[in-house]
Amino acid sequence: MGTYIVETQVVPEENTIGTQESNHETKEELDDGALFVLQSKGSWVHCGYHLTTSIVAPALLSVPYAFKFLGWAGGIICLIAGAMVTFYSYNLLSLVLEHHAQLGRRHLRFRDMAHDILGPRWGRYVVGPVQFAVCYSAVVGACLAIYLLFNPNGTMKLYEFIIIFGGLMLILAQMPSFHSLRHINLISLLLCLGYSAAATVGSIYIGHTSKGPEKDYSLVGTSEDRLFGVFNAIAIIATTFGNGIIPEIQATLAPPVKGKMFKGLSVCYSVVSMTFFSVAVSGYWAFGNQAEGQILSNFVVNGNPLLPKWFVFMTNAFVILQISAVGVIYLQPTNEVLEGVLADPKSGQFSLRNVIPRVISRSLSVAIATTISAMLPFFGDINAVIGAFGFLPLDFVLPVILFNLTFKPSKRTFIFWLNLSIVVVFSILGVIGSVAAVRQIILDAKSYKLFANV
Repeated sequence: MGTYIVETQVVPEENTIGTQESNHETKEELDDGALFVLQSKGSWVHCGYHLTTSIVAPALLSVPYAFKFLGWAGGIICLIAGAMVTFYSYNLLSLVLEHHAQLGRRHLRFRDMAHDILGPRWGRYVVGPVQFAVCYSAVVGACLAIYLLFNPNGTMKLYEFIIIFGGLMLILAQMPSFHSLRHINLISLLLCLGYSAAATVGSIYIGHTSKGPEKDYSLVGTSEDRLFGVFNAIAIIATTFGNGIIPEIQATLAPPVKGKMFKGLSVCYSVVSMTFFSVAVSGYWAFGNQAEGQILSNFVVNGNPLLPKWFVFMTNAFVILQISAVGVIYLQPTNEVLEGVLADPKSGQFSLRNVIPRVISRSLSVAIATTISAMLPFFGDINAVIGAFGFLPLDFVLPVILFNLTFKPSKRTFIFWLNLSIVVVFSILGVIGSVAAVRQIILDAKSYKLFANV
């Protein structure tokens, strides 16, 4: 009989698994060893570290670029809306997870929730694959972002640099469980505060000197380009706020869970408020419609830094180190799936029976992500598609649907119509954003080449 770990006790599965019919997959995966990835030992403080690393990532450095297509008013409105809706939806998701856990059906991932609430086919063929694509694409994007930030001017090829970073990821990926990442994610939290402050100070400095471009906040391009640019920008902001691993993070909390997720989210969104808005406002103020895809690129013009070299190096170093933590945390769903097949829950977590397949499977996972990054250095376009297809439905739409189906609020209540409005608005934005992202891929297709050295 399978077990899973809660704090320091081993709890029999019959106390945590509901009916065999409704939770067959969850029981099966726990029996296969998911406990090595998801251990319920964490506090709300640890939860805050995990949430911050999964949301406050270097993608926030692209928010000034989104403002380029939205302007001041549109950019600030979309940024506030993204923060409010995701904070709200993640709390709803937490309530759903807690409710089903109290009923004896503990959900460890989005697929479990969809299986139980929407039906087995939704979990297996829609929600599960979308979550996997979102999380694994984040790992691939982390490998590529390293090169785009470092941008060496020597003879090193792009794919060679990505492979070197893949080696670092390979080492960090061997951390045995989500809970074991808590100290790394604390460092990650400090790093994101560091590079966000540096990006803000650097933008303000350049904006106050003659080194930066002439400030121009007008929207450029044809009417068609501007229209699709708006939806691309919305997809960028949605992806920046995205978190495809809320169930996995909540599963790390030691019982009782009540109130801990809200505290963790409060820690996370305090950091979100400080970092997202400071970088967005200062970056767009300094560079206007000349803002690059990630704002640190504006700090160097034709190979010449507009700031002291040590400052640029320090900022990039903070980003590089935090990206490695982001990549590792988004590997967890992949690790859980692999260990669900390969691990033996009857053997110890550090026994040879489990250590050897864990090292092999995780090494292969990182190697594949590294190879994809080297092969497709134009992943930004592909990532926009995954963001529109993945993050918008997974983080904005699905939580409120699961809440309404679980708690069945009356149609006379405000919360029912608020949730319905969120579903309608963000479903439409997801469809249009997907069209805009695919359009951009078609426009850029002529420059695609495997293992390109861009």
